[in-house]
Amino acid sequence: MANDIAPSKPPASAPLTTGVVQTVSGIASLPTRSKLMLGAGAAMLFAVLVVTFISSRQPDWKVLYANLSDRDGGSVIAALAQLNVPHKFTEGGGAIMVPADKVHDARLKLATQGLPKGGAVGFELMENQKFGVTQFQERLNFQRGLEGELARSIMAMPTVESARVHLALPNQTAFLREQQKPSASVLVSLHGGRTLDRTQIAGIVHLVASSVPELNPRAVSVVDQTGTLLSQPPGEAPNGLDASQLQYVRQIEQNLASRVLAILEPLVGAENVRAQITADVDFTQSESTAEIYKPNQGDAAAAIRSQQVSEGQSGAAAMVGGVPGALSNQPPGNATAPINGASQALSAGGVANGNVSGKRDATTNYEVDKTVRVVRNASGVVRRLNAAVVLNHVSTTASNGKVTTSPIPAAQMEQINALVREAVGFSKDRGDSLNVVNAPFNVPAVPPEVAVPLWKQPETMDLARTIAQWLMLPLVALMILLGLVRPALRAARKPALPGQGGTLLTSVQDALSLPTPAGGSALSPVELTPVELAQQARALQLADVRKLAKSDPATVANVVRTWVTHTS
Repeated sequence: MANDIAPSKPPASAPLTTGVVQTVSGIASLPTRSKLMLGAGAAMLFAVLVVTFISSRQPDWKVLYANLSDRDGGSVIAALAQLNVPHKFTEGGGAIMVPADKVHDARLKLATQGLPKGGAVGFELMENQKFGVTQFQERLNFQRGLEGELARSIMAMPTVESARVHLALPNQTAFLREQQKPSASVLVSLHGGRTLDRTQIAGIVHLVASSVPELNPRAVSVVDQTGTLLSQPPGEAPNGLDASQLQYVRQIEQNLASRVLAILEPLVGAENVRAQITADVDFTQSESTAEIYKPNQGDAAAAIRSQQVSEGQSGAAAMVGGVPGALSNQPPGNATAPINGASQALSAGGVANGNVSGKRDATTNYEVDKTVRVVRNASGVVRRLNAAVVLNHVSTTASNGKVTTSPIPAAQMEQINALVREAVGFSKDRGDSLNVVNAPFNVPAVPPEVAVPLWKQPETMDLARTIAQWLMLPLVALMILLGLVRPALRAARKPALPGQGGTLLTSVQDALSLPTPAGGSALSPVELTPVELAQQARALQLADVRKLAKSDPATVANVVRTWVTHTS
């Protein structure tokens, strides 16, 4: 009899589906509220899993193009949609983003379509010419294409953000004697904090001038986005000095100031000296030519350039007289010229005949010394220097940590003055001025650096955000499991009462349907009658039910609710 009422244990070879069947039957016996909680928990857990899966498969987005115009942006978006490339915009629409593994592929495919066009239309206008286009329209399209190509070339410079080119091309005709020359205007928009130097501006001017026939570089104007004229024709300086001359003066001043700092900082400290130098530079250009002739009088040897001597005679020679005959018909004798003095004509008898006079002229030309000297004065000569140097007081730290300041001694100040004069090339004859002053600097108090805690540092906060993004979903899933799903499953899988092989509901029903035995003492199974033995077993079962009611009142309430439901 004792074996009949002993608690029965399930066999070890029971199928594994017994627990599943008990769980399903337990869930079916749950109240409606518990069922709703279990369903809501399962749905939320499924949603968390779906979000985790989608976020893990989300691609890494990178910028395809940024700062596009509205027209180029629309063309790029239409092309990406046609190519089936996913894309999105950044906040504010400043950039178009695509998956990281498709950036280069998308750029190459868009480049084959000529996108982005950069806001300027080039010579592709000439490729779409329609039949029957007039000469005016053809010239206009050519001018637009040339302006667009020039704008693209200028925008290739890293300093230029965007550019527009306007060309004034007059209509050439053979009926005008003097043709009007073309001109051009260039508007450039620079990136923030960047400027164009003189060589870059000259490069833009010559680029435009070389692209248009018969365009003079002087007829090209370059203006920035603020309306400032950047191009300046050579020889036309607004304030007497052009940009290159102003830069030269600035370089002289900076070079001299750096010399002063380099020689004084080792003496007084890097932050204890300030120097400013003003240079007056003369950019006047003058040229003079002088011819100097060396005198050739005196005992100095002179070089004969040419010499001419001419001699002549004048007067009538005496004729031979006498009775005509053989003697009078004799020819005159040979004339002889003396070495010095006038020549004499001798007759046959040796006597001078008639009045004869001689003439001798001599002309001598000497070389004259000549010196041609061309003097061209140098440009950019320093006419005067004004230098101002300020020195800080000397700081001394005592043994107790107190800092005191004192002026620089007079002897050391004299040495500093001499060093500065030599460093800047001081010239008293040129009118240079130098002023070295020793005064305390007014240095603003620097607040002490406050150590930022580790958890407040930006790097730590960024890392925490990244980790929280990945831990949030698992934490939500864990809360759903512990708060909704687990209590419902525990309620559905409550174990049976000891001493019974049936379910908990059967055990409670059987125990509550029997009376409590009279007497509180337990008797041995041998001494009890079968009726007393049955009452003792029922008493033990009832004691277990009371313990269960105290430990888990919700289960007992569900049993009572089930009784009421089945009874009604």
